[in-house]
Amino acid sequence: MREVLASGRAAATDWEVPRIPLGDRFSDLVSWLKDNLGELFDAVSDGLDTAVTTLAELLTWPPTWVMILVFAALALWLRGWKFGIAALLGFALLDGLDSCASAMQTLSLVLLAGVVAVVIAVPLGILAARSDSASRVVKPVMDFLQTVPQFIYLIPAVIFFGIGVGPGVVATVMFALAPGVRLTELGIRQVDKEMVEAGEAFGSSPTRILTGIQIPLAMPSIMAGVNQIIMLSLSMVVIAGMVGTPGLGADVFEATTRLQLGAGFEYGVSVVILAIYLDRITASLSAKSAVSRARRLAGVT
Repeated sequence: MREVLASGRAAATDWEVPRIPLGDRFSDLVSWLKDNLGELFDAVSDGLDTAVTTLAELLTWPPTWVMILVFAALALWLRGWKFGIAALLGFALLDGLDSCASAMQTLSLVLLAGVVAVVIAVPLGILAARSDSASRVVKPVMDFLQTVPQFIYLIPAVIFFGIGVGPGVVATVMFALAPGVRLTELGIRQVDKEMVEAGEAFGSSPTRILTGIQIPLAMPSIMAGVNQIIMLSLSMVVIAGMVGTPGLGADVFEATTRLQLGAGFEYGVSVVILAIYLDRITASLSAKSAVSRARRLAGVT
C-alpha cells in the first residue's frame, strides 16, 4: 500500500506543463518578416536616418549661443522669467560640457519619435473611446507594450532595421505609444455627455461633435499623454544608444562600457537638463490647453 502511494506521489511530482515554444514561433515570425519585407524595412530605416540627420543639422546649423537663446526664449514665453533663466543656464552648462551636439541629436530623435507616436496614439485613442469593441482590443495591446522591458524592443528592431537611427526610433515609438492612447481615450470618454447631447440636438454630425466638442474639451488629457510620450521617448532614446543610435545615449553607453566615471556623470547631467526642459515645456502646453478648455466651458455656459 505504501509503495502504491509513493509511486502515485512520484508520478504527480514528475508531471510538468509541456514546453511551449512561444519564443521559437516569434523568432520564426520575425525571420519571415525579415525575409519577405526586408526592402521595406531598409527603406524605412533610410528614411528615418535622413529625417533625424536633417533635423539634427537644422538644430546645429546656427551658432550654439543662438540656439541657447531660442530655447531660453521659448521657456520664457511658456513658463515665465524664472524658467527662462533656468533654461539659459542649463543649456549654457550643456555647451560648457561639450554636449550640445549630442543633445541636439537626442532632441531630434525625441521629436521625430514623439511626433510619430502622437500621430498613431491620438487616432487610436479616439477610436477606442468611440467604440467599446475597439477598446477591448486596444487595451490589452497597450498593456503588453507598456509592460515589456525596454531592452526587449531593441532585439527585433535591430533585426529589422540594423544598427543606427532606425531601430532606435522604431523601438522608441513602440515603447512610448501606450500612455498617449490611454490618456486620449480617457479624455474623450470623460467629456460631459450633456455637451455631446447638446451638439446632437443642434444637428451636428458625429465628426463635427468629435472635432468641435470632444477633442477640444479632452485636450488637457491628450496633452498629458503627449507629455508622457515625450518623456518615455527620451528614456528609450538614451537606452537605444546601445544599438548605435547617436546622441547622449551613445555617449552614456560608451562611458559605461569604458568605466569613465567623470564622463558618465557629465552625460548623465546633460540628459537630466534636457529631460527637465522637455517635461516643463510640454507640461506648460498642457496647462495652456486646460485654460483654453475652461474658457470654452465658460463661453458655453
